[in-house]
Amino acid sequence: MRIARFSIDGNVAFGAVEGDKPDELVLDIIKGIPFAEHELSGTKVPLSKVRLLPPVLPNKVVAFGRNYAEHARELGNEVPDAPFAFFKPSTSVIGSGDAIQYPSFSADLHHEAELAVVIGRMCREVPRERVQDVIFGYTCANDVTARDVQKREKQWARAKGFDTSCPLGPWVETGLDLATASDLAVQLTVNGEQRQLGRTSEMIHSIEDLIVNITEAMTLLPGDVVLTGTPAGVGPLTVGDEVAVTIEGIGTLTNKVVKRG
Repeated sequence: MRIARFSIDGNVAFGAVEGDKPDELVLDIIKGIPFAEHELSGTKVPLSKVRLLPPVLPNKVVAFGRNYAEHARELGNEVPDAPFAFFKPSTSVIGSGDAIQYPSFSADLHHEAELAVVIGRMCREVPRERVQDVIFGYTCANDVTARDVQKREKQWARAKGFDTSCPLGPWVETGLDLATASDLAVQLTVNGEQRQLGRTSEMIHSIEDLIVNITEAMTLLPGDVVLTGTPAGVGPLTVGDEVAVTIEGIGTLTNKVVKRG
């Protein structure tokens, strides 16, 4: 099931996305919230009539860097022996169709297409064999990065945590198991030109590795998001660019870069 979060007539709701053709998609409004008991209402609205919001509002976004060997090498970095985690604040999250605001303190903004794992239940110290049980679903992400600031400051809080630096969407796909999610095509285009193309099977540390690693240290809550790293091909964004992340079996997340006002 594809579950979207959206607004219509000033109201915010979740809905199950139905249909196959982009111009014929409809939302069956969900009674309740997806992380608890819920049911479909049978009330349907065309996707074209609503505004898509970030599919979840995470308490925290845990991201993992340098998890694709080719990407680590393209930036001149060593491939880490263990998962390398950092955080993006909840205020960095935006949805599909929202604008990425070019930060005033950077002159080198980069795109990074990623598979995002959405957590479905409170969990801590998750054993490898239980990882599937704590995953709600998957969505597309763009770990937008102020590359010059990242290099200059070493610590990544500002470079990767600024407002609008974490587009997520367009919805959460709940129908993928771990085996399928571990071998999906990840593509990113800028103004229709392909920049990144890889597969999640190229990850150095698997989805299971990442969930086990982070839950050894902290509790994850329903709606929290884990970013799994980006394949090679990262590059610059400029004001006016339209950047799209497409992940096989999930959908396409599209955002435009604007000048920060």
